Amino acid sequence: MSSRRGSTSVVLPSGQTLPSYTRSSEDDDGLPHATKKKMADHLRKYESLFTLTPQRMRIIVEAFKESLELGLSKHGQVVPMIPTYVFGWPSGKETGKYLAVDLGGTNLRVCLVTLEGEGKFEITQSKYRLSEEQKQEDGQKLFDFCAECLKAFIDSNIEAGVIEKDLVLPLGFTFSYPCSQDRIDHGVLIRWTKGFGAPNTEGHDVVAMFRKSLAKHSVPADVVALTCDTTGTLIASHYVNPKTRIACIFGTGCNAAYMERVGDIPKIAQLGIDPDAEIAINCEWGAFDSFEHENLPRTKYDINIDESSNKPGEQAFEKLISGRYLGEILRLIICELIDEGVLFLGQNTYKIEIPYSFDTAFLSLMESDPTDELLMIIGIFSHFFALETTLAERQFFRALAKLVARRAARLSACGIAAIVSKMGYLDEGCYVGADGSLYNKYPMFAERIHEGLQDIFGDKGKNIITYHAEDGSGIGSAIVAAMTKARRDAGIYPNL
Repeated sequence: MSSRRGSTSVVLPSGQTLPSYTRSSEDDDGLPHATKKKMADHLRKYESLFTLTPQRMRIIVEAFKESLELGLSKHGQVVPMIPTYVFGWPSGKETGKYLAVDLGGTNLRVCLVTLEGEGKFEITQSKYRLSEEQKQEDGQKLFDFCAECLKAFIDSNIEAGVIEKDLVLPLGFTFSYPCSQDRIDHGVLIRWTKGFGAPNTEGHDVVAMFRKSLAKHSVPADVVALTCDTTGTLIASHYVNPKTRIACIFGTGCNAAYMERVGDIPKIAQLGIDPDAEIAINCEWGAFDSFEHENLPRTKYDINIDESSNKPGEQAFEKLISGRYLGEILRLIICELIDEGVLFLGQNTYKIEIPYSFDTAFLSLMESDPTDELLMIIGIFSHFFALETTLAERQFFRALAKLVARRAARLSACGIAAIVSKMGYLDEGCYVGADGSLYNKYPMFAERIHEGLQDIFGDKGKNIITYHAEDGSGIGSAIVAAMTKARRDAGIYPNL
C-alpha cells in the first residue's frame, strides 16, 4: 500500500471535517486501476451526453417562453406563473418599522426591519430551530410555535427600547411552499414540501391559522402580506439596485420571479385591475417540462433520479439544475462504471452505492481542488467511501463534476433568457438578483450562467448581469408589507 499521512483538513457545509492527504507514491497499491487512456475514452462519451450547444439552448429558451405564456393565460398549467398581488416596484421611499417572519425548511427566522428609504435599511433578527417533530405535528401547533417565538422576540426588543410598547407592527410572512392566493393576505397551502408534513394545514388558509395563533398569544403584529422567498428577493434586490428586473434562486430548489404587466396575464382579467398596472409573478419554474419531458436533454441518469424520486414526472427542470441532485447524477455515473468493471476493481464499493451519499458539496470541492495531485479528491473518496483512487481517475471525476455543474448553470441561463426574451430586456440590459447555495458557493456557477447567456444571445448577452441578491425573506418581506400597507391605506385594490 502507498503510505499516507493526514495533513490538512476541510470543513464541509454539513459540518463534517474532511482530512486531505499527501501521497508519497502513486498507483502502487497493487489494485487494478483504469488507465489514463481508458478514462479519456469514457470522458468523451459523457461530454457528448452533458454538453449543451448554443443551438440546443435557444430551442429550450423558445419552449420555456411558451410555457411561461401558457401559465399566464390559464390556471392549472405545468409552470403555474402565480400572481403574487405585489403591485409594482418599491419606490425606494418606503420607511418605518416592520416585522418579517420566515418559516423555512430548517429554521424559523424572525426579523425587525427598519426601512430608512433610498435603498437603506437596518435589520435585527433571531433564528429558532425547527425540530423534525414540529414539522410533523398538528399545523395549528406549528403556528403557535411561530407566534410564541415572535412574541419573545418583540418582548425583548420592547425591553431594549427598540420597539415602542403597545405598538402593533405590520408583518410580512414569508411562506415558501406552494399556495393558491387570491389576495395578498391569504394563501391556501396546496402541499407541503421541504420535509414538512404537518396535518390539518394543506387546503387551509395559512394566514388565518397564523392570525389565530397571534391572537391566542396576544402578539402585537398585523399580518399584511404573505409572500415566497423568491418574490421577496425580487423586491429587496430592486429596492437596493433599481436596475434589477428578475430574481432567481439556485439552491436545493430553484425558482424565479419577475414583474409582469397585468394586461398580459389573461387568467386574472376578471379582477378588473388596470391592464397597465404591474404585478410580481412567482414562476415556480422548477416544474418546466414536467410530465411530457419534450424539451430538456435528460440522460438515463436524470431519468433514474426522476423515477426513483418521491414525485416522479414532476419538477423536471429542478431535477437537472438544483443542488439537491447534482451529486446524485455524478454518483450514478460512477456506479455505472463500477458495474462495467472500469472503476474500483477489487475494492469494496458499498458506501458509494448508497443513494444520495455523494453530496453536491463534494463536486464543489473537487472543482476547486488547487493541488496537482488532486489531494482533496483523494480525501473525499478515502474518507467518505473508503476507496483508493489514481490520478487518472481523479482527473476524470473532476472533469465529470465540471460537466454536470456546467450543464446545470447553462440550463439556468436558459430560464433567465426566457424571461429576458419574453419581456424584451435584452437591448436595454438588466440585472438579475440571484441567491441560493449553488449560486453563492459553487465555483464558477455564476460565470457559467453568463457564458450561457452569451451563447444564447451573442454579445448582447453581456447586458444581462446576475449578482448576489438581497435577503428576500427578511428585507424583501418587510418591504412587501410596507408597499401593501401603503397601497391599501390609499384605497388601491383594497380587496387584493
